[in-house]
Amino acid sequence: MDFTPNETQQLITDSARQFAERVLAPRAAELDREGGFPRDSLAQAAELGLLGINVPEELGGVEAGAVAYALAVVELARACASTTVAMTVSNMVAEVITYFGTEEQKTEHVPRLCSGEYVVGGFALSESGAGSDPGGMITRARKTERGWVLSGAKLWITSGTDAGLFVVWARTNDAAGPRGISAFLVRGDAPGLVRGKPEHKLGQHGSTTTPLEFHDVELPDEALLHEEGKGFRVAMMALDGGRIGISGLALGCGSAALACARDYALERTQFGQPIANFQAIQWMLADSATELEAARALVLRAAWRKEQGLQFTREASIAKLFTTEKAYAACDRAIQVLGGFGYTREFPVERYLRDVRVTRIFEGTSEIQRIVISRDIIRRFDS
Repeated sequence: MDFTPNETQQLITDSARQFAERVLAPRAAELDREGGFPRDSLAQAAELGLLGINVPEELGGVEAGAVAYALAVVELARACASTTVAMTVSNMVAEVITYFGTEEQKTEHVPRLCSGEYVVGGFALSESGAGSDPGGMITRARKTERGWVLSGAKLWITSGTDAGLFVVWARTNDAAGPRGISAFLVRGDAPGLVRGKPEHKLGQHGSTTTPLEFHDVELPDEALLHEEGKGFRVAMMALDGGRIGISGLALGCGSAALACARDYALERTQFGQPIANFQAIQWMLADSATELEAARALVLRAAWRKEQGLQFTREASIAKLFTTEKAYAACDRAIQVLGGFGYTREFPVERYLRDVRVTRIFEGTSEIQRIVISRDIIRRFDS
């Protein structure tokens, strides 16, 4: 595999980097301090095609592929993880509708996601009793003569305050575990949909994370995504791709932290010389660089397999597990290099650490990734 970017991938990467430097980076610290939702930044991202990187052109995307998408996410996350996570989830929603939707669903919703008309898309899977175990969900969709009636609640919904379209999972029959789950497309203005208050979080303050309530939300038959009772497959395939995006986000945070630590080490003097001359500092930088370079290869491998139409579940889990863990370590080392300054808001490394921490939790915790990987190893051995 040659991961040298082709012309299209380089164009997307450059576009994302320039946008990140021009729009996201100058606003990142304020967004972290004040919170809120980056509507303006997301609207500009939509104009550049960054909300539909791996979506067919006929549906409003740029059709640049999964590798270009991963490269772009890294560049964006270097500047602002909060805005980037809203973009990754929206890209995931657009892709899942593209893959599983009917022609009518695709033409109605995907162009609106790519253009920013829906602002962004939301992914509503988790519940208070159904996080790592989606089969434990109790939100229900009851069949009626006119379609479906959706009732229940969801937690931890990225962009829940502003998303114009949600993919929502609900139980549609009494089959045990995940077999009775279906997926639905629910507009953000649907009567009976109630958006809760954003959670107060450790990091990613510019990404709103909210609960959602569904009070007898009436949906037409056309709202059902894929087949009734097959929603778990939709969720798992979406999460496989989502893990590549979150890996890229973590890699961007870790890379930004490493760059900040390097620059500080070259400028900060102690004992009459830059601290970059000391082996203790050099080894921290070397460890972070080595681990992030390995992480980059794993992310691109998973993205390449997805782009080639190959099985990539294991590779996506490996990439997410390794990248999120090592990116966190890189951010932690960066604070150590900066010493007391690293613990203050005068430098951004403390924000990188707070922002990257959640990547080890959402889109499947590190523990869930280990389960996915180990099951694949055992299955291959048994076969």
